[in-house]
Amino acid sequence: MNLKQFSVLLKNNNMSISSEQWDLFEKYFLTLVEWNERMNLTAITDKEQVYIKHFYDSISLSFYVSMSQINTLADIGSGAGFPSIPLKIMFPHLKISIIDSLNKRIGFLNHLTSELQLNDVKCIHGRAEELGRNQNLRDHFDLVTARAVAKLNVLNEYCLPFVKEGGSFVAMKGPNTSVEINEANNSLKQLKGSLQKVVNFQLPDHSDRNFIFIHKSGLTPKKYPRSPGIPIKKPLI
Repeated sequence: MNLKQFSVLLKNNNMSISSEQWDLFEKYFLTLVEWNERMNLTAITDKEQVYIKHFYDSISLSFYVSMSQINTLADIGSGAGFPSIPLKIMFPHLKISIIDSLNKRIGFLNHLTSELQLNDVKCIHGRAEELGRNQNLRDHFDLVTARAVAKLNVLNEYCLPFVKEGGSFVAMKGPNTSVEINEANNSLKQLKGSLQKVVNFQLPDHSDRNFIFIHKSGLTPKKYPRSPGIPIKKPLI
């Protein structure tokens, strides 16, 4: 994967990338591979696959969201920084909060954002169930993302408390989401969310992806999120 190839992929979706942004992605890739030797950040280390299945996949959210209308974004269970860091590289105006329960990953993300000299990125160590009750984070963000974290009826309780009234949560998923969408009906109702749309598309390697868009219509009820561990053990069904 080189700049020209990546540029063509983005151009097909009416996007362009500068040489400065490309340099940041190159540094991101090298840092990811280096740290991955010391800790498990990703099973994908081949350069072209990283660019397609991590970087491009993350950026592709912007094909369906007008990022110019988004100011604050929270990324829940971000892992190695997906989708938030690629989005930040492409849309520098974003104010990003990355939340992850594993302190080692937060260490990597702090190092990465320092290496890339990214401003307005906060890497926060903690569980979503606890941080969702933090008044500085609760009902606060224009857009909340989660990529390959949990089933939707669990994700809703992790993520919707962070979304401001009128904002959106997007669950970034692989194929075959219809069953978990049906299972999530009650959690949406309880957490003031409503299914807006599901966007299906393919990555350049023909992998299937689904983005589940959820609109938040009101403030999070006081009883949510429940205590750490409860949403995954006893999902709202």
